[in-house]
This record gives sequence, C-alpha cells and structure tokens, in this order.
Amino acid sequence: MDIQPYTTTETLAVGRPWLMSMLGIEANVSVTLDLTAFDENVHWTAGSAFQPERKLKSGIPLGKNATSGLYEPYAAITNEVQTATVTGGPTGGTFTLTYSGQTTTAIAYNATAATVQAALVALSNLAPGDVVVTGATGGPYTLTFGGALLGENVASLTATASFTGGTSPGVTMATTTAGGTATASDGTQKFAGFLFTEESFYPGSSKIGAALMVHGQIDVAKLPVAFDPADVPAGSNTQFIYKV
Repeated sequence: MDIQPYTTTETLAVGRPWLMSMLGIEANVSVTLDLTAFDENVHWTAGSAFQPERKLKSGIPLGKNATSGLYEPYAAITNEVQTATVTGGPTGGTFTLTYSGQTTTAIAYNATAATVQAALVALSNLAPGDVVVTGATGGPYTLTFGGALLGENVASLTATASFTGGTSPGVTMATTTAGGTATASDGTQKFAGFLFTEESFYPGSSKIGAALMVHGQIDVAKLPVAFDPADVPAGSNTQFIYKV
C-alpha cells in the first residue's frame, strides 16, 4: 500500500464516491485521528481566508499507532521521494531532467512545480500519476512517485543545466526517501480500515473524532490515496472493485 495525491476534489455534495454500496456502515467504529500525521498535499483539501476549514478526504486507509492510541494514515511501505534544487542563483537559462534514459524538454530556470511535472509525465516512460511535483517557483522541487511506481525503489533522476547568471549555477538531485523501504513499526503498518466520512477541522487542530469503516464494497480507483487490497487482513469481508 502506498500514498499518492488525490486528483479529484471531493466535496460533501459528492460524498463517498469510493463506496460502492452501503455495506459496512453498521460496522463503523468511533476513533480519534492524529491530525499531525496527515499530509496537507495528500490527505486534505485546503481552506481559504473566508473558509479556513480543512477537509480530510473520506476513504483514507488508516492504522492505529500503538503508542498514542490514535489513528494515522496506514503506512505499509514508502514511496520514493527525490528533490531537484536549483543552485547558484541563475538569472536565465534552462535545465532538463533524465529518467531511465528519457530526457525532458528544456525547463526554465524559474519554472513552477506544475511545469516540471508536466515535462516529466510527457516522457514515454512516465504517465500522469507516476510522479507529482510540488514546491515553490524556481524550486526546490519535491518529486513524489506513485501510480505504476507505487512503493518502488525508483532510479535516481539526473539533471543537466544550461543556465546564465549567478555563481556556478546548476541543479542538484537527491533522494530524500527511498521507495520500498521497511514498513513502519509503530502499529500503523497494520491496516485497520477506511476513514468513512469527510471530516472538517481548523488549522492548528491536533486531534479529531472520526468514523472508521472496517468493511464495505470499495471502488479502488476512487479512493483518495492508492491502496493495495492485498493489505486487507485475512477474513475481512471488504470487497474491492476495479473499474477501467
């Protein structure tokens, strides 16, 4: 099981698109979530100055931290995370990134994260969802791998820079989290169930009550994060549906 960003904004009007039937509702369990363990880029929709509430997306797979007794995102294996950092303060020029023999088109020295991501998924060996790029304009850029590369030890990307200005400008690549590393040992490596409803909370909150759904009929493609049904404990009556 691995984590990747949700590509569709869920609202209360949409409800639970990942739940194919009402099976499982009677088996919900009241739990407390440790909000500090959730990632704002993956697990919730952002608020605004007028509506500061954040909304945790329903369908997030959860595990129980044995030390705190609180529920956190289920963490069986990690996804690869690499960073690309523009150094030397260039004032112009471009750079390229190469993944497994395929090289992107030229990317501006001050490109947005979305531009870097678009250049990567345009490669013949990467598809949308295989890598998500976040970060400020001009970097550093954080490359988080998912999709077909969920939980994989991804080959390190290389960068070639053609910058102007600055002092010895370049692009430094680093692997900050190796994919496929050992599972957690705090209890969250054991899948407990899915967050049943979308939950609202305010910035600064550390805990929130929620409902844990322990079985149901799930459309895997519509879960807010990627999930491997093989992680469900033996004997579970949760059913998984794959739609093309």
